[in-house]
Amino acid sequence: MTTGNTIWWHVYPLGATGAPIRNRVEADADHRLRKLGPWLDYLIELGCNGLLLGPVFESVGHGYDTLDHYAIDARLGTGEDFDWLIQECTARGINVMLDGVFNHVARTHPAVQQGLAGDTDWEGHGELATLHHDEPQVREMVTDIMCHWLRRGIAGWRLDVAYSVPSDFWADVLARVREQFPDAMFLGEVIHGDYAGIATAGTMDSVTQYELWKAIWSSLHDANFFELDHALGRHREIAQRVLPNTFVGNHDVDRIASKIGQDKAIIATALLLTLPGMPSIYYGDEQGFVGLRTEGFEADDAVRPELPPTPEELSALGGWIFAEHQALIGVRRRHPWLTRASVDVVDLSNETISLRCFDDEHELYVDAWLTSPVGVRVHAGGETLYEFSGS
Repeated sequence: MTTGNTIWWHVYPLGATGAPIRNRVEADADHRLRKLGPWLDYLIELGCNGLLLGPVFESVGHGYDTLDHYAIDARLGTGEDFDWLIQECTARGINVMLDGVFNHVARTHPAVQQGLAGDTDWEGHGELATLHHDEPQVREMVTDIMCHWLRRGIAGWRLDVAYSVPSDFWADVLARVREQFPDAMFLGEVIHGDYAGIATAGTMDSVTQYELWKAIWSSLHDANFFELDHALGRHREIAQRVLPNTFVGNHDVDRIASKIGQDKAIIATALLLTLPGMPSIYYGDEQGFVGLRTEGFEADDAVRPELPPTPEELSALGGWIFAEHQALIGVRRRHPWLTRASVDVVDLSNETISLRCFDDEHELYVDAWLTSPVGVRVHAGGETLYEFSGS
């Protein structure tokens, strides 16, 4: 695995490119994937070196209801558009990870007609059919899909709802894929349970760290750093066993700036970029985008918005937030050892916390406070590496 030190910019392509999620037009030849082209230099300028893409395969609606894992969604373009995007990313040294939905498929997927899926709905969603993971044909199909796109130039796979798939399925399939692509990365989406245990049993390289996400925003929201202290104990143990994918925003949760405000969102980002793990930045968070999930068919629209045609057309109001993200990502890039570091809490109160992040050869400290004005400082050896004070 060579991508552990990647800092990902996480994009939901259907939303970011303005594709219709509902009421889609079948004969759409808009080549929307190419709309991401102007944002690749922006990604580099931000300091990231990875593009984590949400679903890009042919699907019914939101992308997690796959119809064909071998075809690019017509709303996004063609296979040629995808190859172009990979070439543009490769030229800039950007790793690309795809979102693999291998737990379930759309009920109209051919696998259902072939008897390889469909006995049960997934989590009550009648439009989704759970794959029969014990079937050899399903294992062969998923192995072939993964290898197909790895040959096309991607660096790895995000495994959607990995927690719902039997561990022996992942262990079998990933072993087959690694025979051909030993350096591929596999990031499992896990929300509840024994994160490291699930990842280890399934032989995944990384696992989503939802517990840390929850503790970061909640402790900042409630002025209760004891919650973060508790979560960091778990995080330390998880990080000793598997690489956590850390984040403060993604396509399934409320925007961090809407949850806790812009100033505290900077503190959250400072924690994200100094704690052990493999960080991902959800597109727009670096500009202070806001949005809260709702109910019904449009529940996710607010957190999966369309980007303007070019970065230059972004509102100037988010410029200072972008600059703070740049500075913090710069700290992370200059201290790559943080990915595999450990962390201790050295001072704690409801409104203040001080952390020591360290390995055998390095250490740095993070001090955060919620007394007015809120702020955060990152320092090492008496030198301030980063400091922020809110308004």
